[in-house]
Amino acid sequence: MAAGPGSEFGQRWVVLGLISAPYGVRGWVRVKSYTQDPDGLARYPTWWVEARGQWHPVRIEGYRRHGRASIAKLEGCADRTRAETYTGCRVAVPRSALPEPGDGEFYWVDLIGLRVENLEGVFLGEVTGILETGAHPVMRVAAERERLIPLVAAIARDVDLEQRVIRVDWGLDY
Repeated sequence: MAAGPGSEFGQRWVVLGLISAPYGVRGWVRVKSYTQDPDGLARYPTWWVEARGQWHPVRIEGYRRHGRASIAKLEGCADRTRAETYTGCRVAVPRSALPEPGDGEFYWVDLIGLRVENLEGVFLGEVTGILETGAHPVMRVAAERERLIPLVAAIARDVDLEQRVIRVDWGLDY
């Protein structure tokens, strides 16, 4: 979840990508999308872009695949020099703009702040983040100490978003 775009009216934000470099001389930028579908960012006509620690909305004038990468044309970005200023900027959208997940599915951002307890009902901490390890995601769970708990069905037995709790098959001494 992005901390920067603001939390006006309780809005939550989700970082969905990164502007990695300029592309060409007409103001296009290369974009690394964190969405499951590589073209997922194209669904959002306005992005919130973090530049120099400040977030601001930017309308998207064009988006397309270019080989294995994606490129985007940002409103007001007419040349390579301007495009270079976006290098390294994160891209976020409001959580409310994301499609609703299906039954039994959830967005990682929705897990942040949830209580984690083991099958015996012992509190292990709260989810402070999710790490992508390549093999499977891992929850960062913090209380008196930090625990790294795999986010896989064999361990994360129940994710209850309404009760704001995740029940895991995990011992205190792990």
